[in-house]
Amino acid sequence: MITGELKNKIDQLWEMLWTEGNANPLTNIEQLTYLLFMKDLDRVELGRENDAEFLGIPYEGIFPKDKPEYRWSTFKNLGDAQEVYRLMSQEIFPFIKNLKGDTDDTAFSRYMRDAIFQINKPATLQKAIAALDELPTDIKDIGDIYEYLLSKLSQAGANGQFRTPRHIIDMMVELMQPTIKDIISDPAMGSAGFLVSASRYLDRRKEEWQTNIDSVKHFHNTMFHGNDTDTTMLRLGAMNMMLHGVENPQISYLDSLSQDNEEADKYTLVLANPPFKGSLDYDSTSGDLLATIKTKKTELLFLALFLRTLKPGGRAAVIVPDGVLFGSSKAHKGIRQEIVEHHKLDAVISMPSGVFKPYAGVSTAILIFTKTGNGGTDKVWFYDMKADGLSLDDKRQPISDNDIPDIIQRFHQLEKEVERKRTDQSFFVPVDEIKENDFDLSINKYKEIEYEKVEYEPTEVILKKINDLEKEIQAGLAELEELLK
Repeated sequence: MITGELKNKIDQLWEMLWTEGNANPLTNIEQLTYLLFMKDLDRVELGRENDAEFLGIPYEGIFPKDKPEYRWSTFKNLGDAQEVYRLMSQEIFPFIKNLKGDTDDTAFSRYMRDAIFQINKPATLQKAIAALDELPTDIKDIGDIYEYLLSKLSQAGANGQFRTPRHIIDMMVELMQPTIKDIISDPAMGSAGFLVSASRYLDRRKEEWQTNIDSVKHFHNTMFHGNDTDTTMLRLGAMNMMLHGVENPQISYLDSLSQDNEEADKYTLVLANPPFKGSLDYDSTSGDLLATIKTKKTELLFLALFLRTLKPGGRAAVIVPDGVLFGSSKAHKGIRQEIVEHHKLDAVISMPSGVFKPYAGVSTAILIFTKTGNGGTDKVWFYDMKADGLSLDDKRQPISDNDIPDIIQRFHQLEKEVERKRTDQSFFVPVDEIKENDFDLSINKYKEIEYEKVEYEPTEVILKKINDLEKEIQAGLAELEELLK
């Protein structure tokens, strides 16, 4: 979430590029993300070099030893704007583009191939470098800044796609607790926020798997999968994953709902926030998905896709608009029935409508389910999230109220939830009751509100007080009339 001083600095940088740089704002946004990548890449590399020196082990870095000027920490201090510009356009940017070679063997090389350096003036480049150097060094995801800049153009959410807040992504990863044996998918990956968060979760526990060669190879090459139809997002995703230590994520230019996507029984974990908006043409949509659910609504088709692509026993934590929970159409009821009756619906976490502000005010929920193929839902856990640690208005300022730690704790101790009442913030609902209610999954269908009993005075006492008040009013009016004579 971009707020406070960081927001102000980015706003100033945006204004500078707008007035001095390229007239195309989308081009300026891309150029900023490239420079951010260079800065963060040098920071990550410095950390790895320090770790290797501390451990007394050899380390083969990504920067040429005879070209220290390729590193942010060096070229940011070069005083000659013309020389910095020459270096960037003729040497540094081509080097960054080809970090993984000039073939299409990796996602990074595939999607960086068409990247172009387009900052036009040496002085503008030098100012941009100086401004970016002042940004905090703990930005976890360059996609956060990209999406903030994009929102300034009113582009975010135009296609039902808007960035999932970092803390919501991290919460979902903490709920699912991925392991090194997982094969993780986000078929609507954007800038790879879910994949980045999952990789960071596993990296914090690398002592459990880093000594196993097969596990290390799996982490770098076969664990993380994602699709998108926006090449800019794929480029950002490739940069994001590389910065977080994943060498070769399997990310592809692919419409996940199309007939071109033939994936089935492949993944053990799906983490996603698929597009909520728009309809698809039946002719371009996968026949397998339409066989499961006849609809043009993307949010319903993605649920069918998750069920198809998960392995038996695979799990999913996905964000859906509230309409999926209670929609009365045949398609809405059908996908809910499919999940509840033929698989195992574990939890429904209702989120407040302000979670996606300022991009959108849509109410959403997190569905957590397991693919079984033979049922297994006996009761479903519901949680009514009321606060996520930020104000629920467009400003999204930090506040003290935050249900996220409680959600994570309760979800991992569901045995303690059995005795909770429907008036509590979380509770179980038996599957038979859900079936009786047309598979309605909205929390308000089952939550009971406990009204506080208010004791009122006897009617005659209230009437006397009203009469006394009326007499006071009349006396006051009479006194006022006398003064006006």
